[in-house]
Parts: sequence; structure tokens; C-alpha cells
Amino acid sequence: MKTDIRQHFDAIAPKRESFVRRNHYYYDDLIRFLKHVVSVETRVVELGCGIGNVIDALPNRDKTGIDFSEKMIELAQQCRRSETRYLIDDIEDLEHNERYDYVLMLDTASVLVDIQQALTSVREKLCTDRTRLVLTYYNVLWEPLLRIGDLLGIKTPMPRLSWLSRADVRGLLELAGFEVVSEGERLILPRFFPLLSWLLNTIIAKLPGFRRLCLTSYVIARPRASDPTEFSVSIVIPIRNEAGNVERALQSTPHFGTSQELIFVEGNSTDDSWDVIQRMYESYKSEWDIKIMQQPGSGKGDAVRTGFAAATKEVLMILDGDLTVDPSELPKFYEVLATGAGEFVNGSRLVYPMEKEAMQLLNMGANKCFGTLFSWLLGQPVKDTLCGTKVLRKSDYEKIAANRHHFGSLDPFGDFDLLFGAAKQNLRIVDVPIRYKQRTYGSTNISRWRHGWLLLRMCVLAARKIKFR
Repeated sequence: MKTDIRQHFDAIAPKRESFVRRNHYYYDDLIRFLKHVVSVETRVVELGCGIGNVIDALPNRDKTGIDFSEKMIELAQQCRRSETRYLIDDIEDLEHNERYDYVLMLDTASVLVDIQQALTSVREKLCTDRTRLVLTYYNVLWEPLLRIGDLLGIKTPMPRLSWLSRADVRGLLELAGFEVVSEGERLILPRFFPLLSWLLNTIIAKLPGFRRLCLTSYVIARPRASDPTEFSVSIVIPIRNEAGNVERALQSTPHFGTSQELIFVEGNSTDDSWDVIQRMYESYKSEWDIKIMQQPGSGKGDAVRTGFAAATKEVLMILDGDLTVDPSELPKFYEVLATGAGEFVNGSRLVYPMEKEAMQLLNMGANKCFGTLFSWLLGQPVKDTLCGTKVLRKSDYEKIAANRHHFGSLDPFGDFDLLFGAAKQNLRIVDVPIRYKQRTYGSTNISRWRHGWLLLRMCVLAARKIKFR
């Protein structure tokens, strides 16, 4: 059976370029999608690359295309102009054994004889624990139209396909040792018609209900975590008018990880917070590795970025200076990263009962609405977007910071900057429920209406940059 499939693709190889040109709108959309999800500085390999028209179009410098059709690879080597390396290999029994940041399987899984074996081979031969697999497959509802397209010569003729549901793909990935990070659909209309194509594919296709009509589905997955890893930890504590909480933070933060540092970042306080921080530094510097500094700008986001820039450890944590999240909760966040259960750990205040004055009813309702909206925008479940406690590896933060221009500098809190960036880097976001406490000192720095309006503006920005593009 595999021999028949190889012979089929060898036979159509000379016509493949013409089919690509006829369906340029489909491939242009696929390439735009990949440019959004695949970081430019990463190593990328495409399995089932055909004549290389997709992998060749990506801006990455370290690119490899693999196909088991000798004729396709010959044409790829002749026609493509980039530095892409092309290899002949069998996806289901790979001899190639190099590690990549991204592995692409684009409309390839459906023609394989043994999809599970192929995915297992990919995980064992091509993946690190940080690799992302990007897999696309056709919607079964489109089977009649695609068969008609084959008969009319509109699209590349295909051998008999395995028509996969979302549940099928998830199950196969799980069996092969992968877990899903995010998934979605693309293209209701895979041909270009002025205005209509934009309306259907950019807007309508992203709406709940209509997405089931799309031609292709995609899934971004990562290898399932294996052995736990120990990390050193930097805990950044933004302080603004929190003088009464500084010593309590030092007294109640537990020790965990291989080593820790506490970074207090004071910003524009009108009380004696900075004086207290300096005194506490002298009192506790023998017990803790402490850094103290004043932020150059304003807002919590600027304070967090200042602290993260000074951090020297492998894991970065945010602990809000109001201590409404108890420092004793931090080891829970650490464990998620250490065991590999997640890569961006987000606190959720909306699971356990809160203390009576911790959050007003209107704020709670708004937070739940924002959580639902952002889960849809990011393609991953996020229950509470504004919980201040967020944790990630420093290496991942540096990638987010390097691509911060993609979303701009609208966010004064820093929460959305990190959430948007984590989604853009395809990090697996995991919520950790915490018990939210009421303040024991000071008053909130949040303005409900002014900041609420700003949050709505950021949602519009996220929709434009992430969902409707």
C-alpha cells in the first residue's frame, strides 16, 4: 500500500507546480498562518514537503523538507531558491535523526498508512521536550467537494484519504506521546473572490458554529512531559504604596527550587514603601538573596519588566505586593513548570470561595467575562486573566519580550502582554486555582472604569492580531 502511495506522488510530481499555482490562495493563507505561529529564529522541518513551496516560503534560515517521493524532492531541489535542505525519508520510519523547534505536517497525516507510528517516529527522532508539532488536516464535511475537485483537475489528485475528526487527531497524538496546546480551523472559501473571501475566511470562519464549515483544521501540540526538572527561581514583587506588606512578603514566602532571589520593584509610591524596602533589605539580606530597585516608568507592567530584566534565575514569578495571593501558594506554580504540566502558569482567583472583601461583585463578573473572551481569542482555556501571579521560564519570557512589538505597548498591567506573548509562542497555558484574600494594608491601584475600558481596547487588539487575521 505504501508503495502505491509513493508511486502516485512520483507520477503527479511534474504537475504539482501547476496545481499549486491554481490554488495559490489556499497556499498563501497556509503560509501566512505558519509565519504567525512559527518563530523566525527557530529550526523547522516539514514532513511531506512535496516540491517545497511552503517550507521554502518561510523566513526561517534553518529549514529542512522531507518527503518519501524521490520525484518530488528532485523538483524541490531544482525549483526552490532558498537554502532549504531537502531529504528523502519515510515519515513512518524515519532515518533522519535531528532535533527541531517546529515540525510541520501539513495535510500529510491523512495519506499515511499508520498515522500513530508516524507521530511516534516524529516524537522520538525529531523532537525535544520544547518542540512544537503543527499538524493540519481536512474537514470530513469537505470530502465530496474535494473528490469532485480531483475529478475536475482543480486540485492535486490524492490517494484514498483517512478522514480524521478532531477526536481522532487528539487520540492519535495522545497515543504517540503528544498533548494539544491549541487548535482551530481555517478557510470556508479556499478560492479568492474580492471581499467575499475576506469576509468568510477572516471574520465568519472564526465565529463559533461557523468554524465547523472550514476546509482545514489545525492542531499545535507538544511532546508530553517526562521527568521533572528542578529550576532556580526569581520572584518579582511590584510595590506601590504597599509599605505594610513588604516585611510580611519576606516572612511568608517559602523556599523552593534549587535557589531563589526576591526582587522588589518600587514605583511612584506616596507612602514610605521605598524606605521600608531599604530597611528590610538590610534586615533580611542574610536570609534571602534580595535585589531592590525603583522602576523607571509607571504602571505594574513596567515594574514587572524592570524586575524581569534584573532577574538571574531560570524561572520568573510575579507576586503582587498587596499579598492578596498568599506567597505560600507559589510552590504550586513552580510544580507545574517543574513537572512539565504547563509552560505558562496563570493564577485563577475564580475557583475557590474568596474572603468577603477580596473582590467586588461587579469586578468578579467582569473578570469572568474577560476570561471567557480570552479563552476564545487565545485558543486555550484561561479562567482569570487579571490574577497577578504568573510564572514562566526566563528563556520563554525573553522570546516574548523580543516579539513585544507585535502587540504594542497598550497594556499597563503586564498581564496581557504576557498572555498574548505566551499564546504567540505556543506555550501551554495552565491555570492554577488560588485562594484570593482581602487586603490587610492599603487600597487597590486599579481604577474600575478607566482600566476596564483599557481592557476592552486590548481585547479588540488581541482579536485583530490573533483571531481575525
